[in-house]
Amino acid sequence: MGRRTQAQRDAATVEIGFALVSAAFLAVIVFAVVAGPGWLFDLSAGARHGLVTVAAVLAPMTFVVRVVTVLWRFQNATRYQSEEPDPQPSQPGRTNPDS
Repeated sequence: MGRRTQAQRDAATVEIGFALVSAAFLAVIVFAVVAGPGWLFDLSAGARHGLVTVAAVLAPMTFVVRVVTVLWRFQNATRYQSEEPDPQPSQPGRTNPDS
């Protein structure tokens, strides 16, 4: 494995940012969907506390799973891209692969 180019480092940075932002968004949605009915409807304090507790456990788990999934896909995609041979070998003077 050689050194990474600036474009590869930039792509990794963008992918990490995307993973973190999308994971945070998804975790907030999961928390709201699970805990929301406890505040929206007139539930007992115990039921509300139970829903908030379950939401507080599921949201971080969702965050971690999303980050790992996005970064794993990115790693596999870049690995397969780098292993593919060039579509046409270098042939000075030729502009068409069929010529």
